Formats: sequence, C-alpha cells, structure tokens
Amino acid sequence: MDKMQGVVKWFNKGKGFGFIYYNGEDYFVHFSAIQREGFKTLAEGEKVLFKPVNGQRGLQAVEVESIVTSNQPN
Repeated sequence: MDKMQGVVKWFNKGKGFGFIYYNGEDYFVHFSAIQREGFKTLAEGEKVLFKPVNGQRGLQAVEVESIVTSNQPN
C-alpha cells in the first residue's frame, strides 16, 4: 500500500506516542514507527507520510517520515 500524507494531531514525547490525522480518521503512532535519526518525536501540526495498518487496537501509522518543505531550515 502507498504512503498517505497526514498531519500530527498530537504527540506525547514522554510517553512516546500520539496520533496522526488523515481523511477524518486518527491513526495511532508509536515512536518506534518514526523513521528519523536521533530522538524520535513528532510536532503537533507536522506533515508526515505514513503507511496505514489495522492493528490490534485499531488504525495505526507505520513507516512514518516527515515531509520537508523548501521553507524549513535544514
């Protein structure tokens, strides 16, 4: 399945999880699903690409990566 573009609804750094919003649905995201170096966290409102899966507890996001736009600093 192709990746979908969503927006981080919220992410709790201390607990290591949050939710991504896409097309009227919330997708659970765990820090282990974030594909980036260093401390794996997401910011509220951040645009991300992810693969949706139907896990034991409902909709989940895996293979989560940030969408870098040209106006963001490196």
